[in-house]
Amino acid sequence: MFGTGPFAVPTFKAILQSEHEVPLLVTRPTINSGKRRKSVANPSREAAEAAGLQIFDPPSINSPDAIEKLREFNPDLFVVCDYGQILSRECLGVARLGGINLHGSLLPKYRGAAPINWAVYHGEETLGITVIHMTTKLDAGPALRFADLTASENETAEDLEPRLSELGVAEVLASIKMLVEWDGESPLGEKQDRKLATKAPRLKKADGCVDWTRTRTQIINQIRAFQPWPGSYTTWQRQKGQPIRIIIHRAQRMDVEADLSEGDYTVQPGQVCVSNKSTLAIMTADGPLELAEIQPAGKRKMEAAEFLRGYQPAIGDLFQ
Repeated sequence: MFGTGPFAVPTFKAILQSEHEVPLLVTRPTINSGKRRKSVANPSREAAEAAGLQIFDPPSINSPDAIEKLREFNPDLFVVCDYGQILSRECLGVARLGGINLHGSLLPKYRGAAPINWAVYHGEETLGITVIHMTTKLDAGPALRFADLTASENETAEDLEPRLSELGVAEVLASIKMLVEWDGESPLGEKQDRKLATKAPRLKKADGCVDWTRTRTQIINQIRAFQPWPGSYTTWQRQKGQPIRIIIHRAQRMDVEADLSEGDYTVQPGQVCVSNKSTLAIMTADGPLELAEIQPAGKRKMEAAEFLRGYQPAIGDLFQ
């Protein structure tokens, strides 16, 4: 088993409880983060330790030493999920049946490191998983199994990740069965249409910056997509005082007709259009977006009404 993050854990545990023998977890090396040198969480490692399983964590799985270590186990199959490194042709060739990968999207859409986040960002209502027979190209192998689910309009990427990881368990076990029964020659799985492929690159801090010239729906989807990291943030350019960066945890559309008396709707995208005791709204490309739950830099998360008791953005103030 190759895994590091939480997405791999349900499948890892299921395989450990199956009739298959799992002699080794391959995972990313332990790294420390921050001034206090706190170790970054590795849920797959924790699961392996709880099961008393041997753990191998080379800096590069494709190094000659790492490949030689894998050969010692004479493996039939590599099961890869949320691992964090791309396996080379030589590495994949160590296992008699190659490798399968549980990926968090309906391939060929959203190939890459952050498929769930980018699917939510683009407003996909149907999300899913794919199990592929691996090749050396990123998420490009033939698809063995698919499964999907419907996301609610309020679910975040953080909410959907555990649902999708559980959805993948049965499909991975079914894919292993397919390979056990495979004759090694007949076509296996369904080839992906490269013309339909889209990318889901690793998230960057800059991805979280809100572009107020986008629509309300697009911005709400961004807020849902980038929780818990990098978050969706904007900077209030105050008329008096230093700018304040604000993380937006939750936002909602405002009914323009019902709220005309509450503000000035001639302002441009990024400007405050409603600011009173209970409501703070910013203009977007298609109308006002109410900031329901926010977090000023260095402060805790709070409802908009609490923020407004301490701060008074004026109509026309710029958020960017």
